[in-house]
Parts: sequence; structure tokens; C-alpha cells
Amino acid sequence: MKKLLFLAATAATGCFFSFTALAQTGDEIVAKYISAIGGKDKISAVQTLYMEGSMNVMGNDAPVTVYQVNGKGYKSEMEFNGSKIIQCITDKGGWMMNPMMGGFQEIPAEQLKSNRDQIYIGGALLDYKANGATVDFVKKDGNNNVVKYTDKDKNEKTYYFDANTGYLTKLVQKGNAMGQEVEITISMSDYKKTDAGYVMPYSMNTDLGQFSLAMTITKVEVNKAIDPSIFDAPKQ
Repeated sequence: MKKLLFLAATAATGCFFSFTALAQTGDEIVAKYISAIGGKDKISAVQTLYMEGSMNVMGNDAPVTVYQVNGKGYKSEMEFNGSKIIQCITDKGGWMMNPMMGGFQEIPAEQLKSNRDQIYIGGALLDYKANGATVDFVKKDGNNNVVKYTDKDKNEKTYYFDANTGYLTKLVQKGNAMGQEVEITISMSDYKKTDAGYVMPYSMNTDLGQFSLAMTITKVEVNKAIDPSIFDAPKQ
């Protein structure tokens, strides 16, 4: 009987230590992700991205062009129903142009909170510690490791990482759509390596609750010269 109890205790202890060894911290999961998309050195070497693709809006495909200058600005232009819809975010603010919603508008400060990370190549996770943010492991969801990101202003985002590849598969955050606060879910897939070694998703689906947008990237140019004046708001 004592032998059986000893074996049972040994097995239980072994299972505990095996589980502990397999458990990962939020920092370790994010580090695996950064490594999976090329590593900090290669990501930091990318200073601009120029992308072309299409956005599926209510069953219709619309051409999209995206400009990104690291730490300075992000701009997307979409041709839809004969109109050009523009969203621009910079290190100083943001603006949008949508003829179907009255034309030019400055992006409200609250809305910028959930979009400001778009100006950084590699996103908010590349230098999160230096920027005063923290990451915490939340749970395992199927094959995904779920991590909560909290920035220095206590804004939160939830990241889902594939446990095998390390790639980001989903991001959940609060945002603004049509003047209403909504939960935004962005799903990423079809990761490909660029010429610079930076790996990025070529397919992104954004679920805004009331509707969704599916973007497919067809062309990427790394470190192409981009005139920073394209981020300037048009004179009113």
C-alpha cells in the first residue's frame, strides 16, 4: 500500500513539474511571436511598407493602397463606389476622408487610442516593455495562447497566438464604429516572408459586430521611398 501511495505521489509530482515546464509567460509567448515574424533586428530594419490589395466590403471588392512609415504615419486609401475613402494616423493625430460620411474629419482622440499602433512596423508588441506596457498570459484557447496586453494608460488588447508557429492569429480590442463603441476582432492568416525577412499576414478579416471587412494583400514593397507629406491633412 505504501509503495502504491509513493508511486501515485511521484506520478502526480511529475505531472505537476511537467505542466510547470510547459507553461509559458506572456513575455515568452510574445518573444516567440517576434522571433517568428523575423526577429527584432530584421523588423527594425524595415522603415517603410507600401502595400496594395483589395478589401471586400458587403460582397464587393475595392482596391486598397497602404503606406506605412515606421513611427511616423499610416495611411490607407480605398476606392469604393467611385469615391476615395482615406484613413490617416500619424504620431501627432489622425484624420479621415469619407464622402459618404460628410467628407473630411479629424479622428477623435478616443478612437486614436485603438489605432495609434498602426504607425509602428511590428505593432505594439515589438518594444512594449520600453513603452511601459505589460503582457500577461490569460489562458489556452484551443491551439492558441491568449495574452492580455496593457499599455501605460491602462488600455487593453487581447492577443491570440498560434502555439505551434507563434504567429498572431487574432486581436480583440475596443474601438469605435459609426460613433458607437464596439468590440473589434481582427483575424490574421496567410503569413508570408517579405524580401527583408519580415513576416506579415497577407489576409486580415476585421469584424465590427454589425459588419466585417476582409482585406487581402497582393503586393508588398519594403523600404520604398515614401514622401512624408502624404500624411498631411488636406487644407480645409
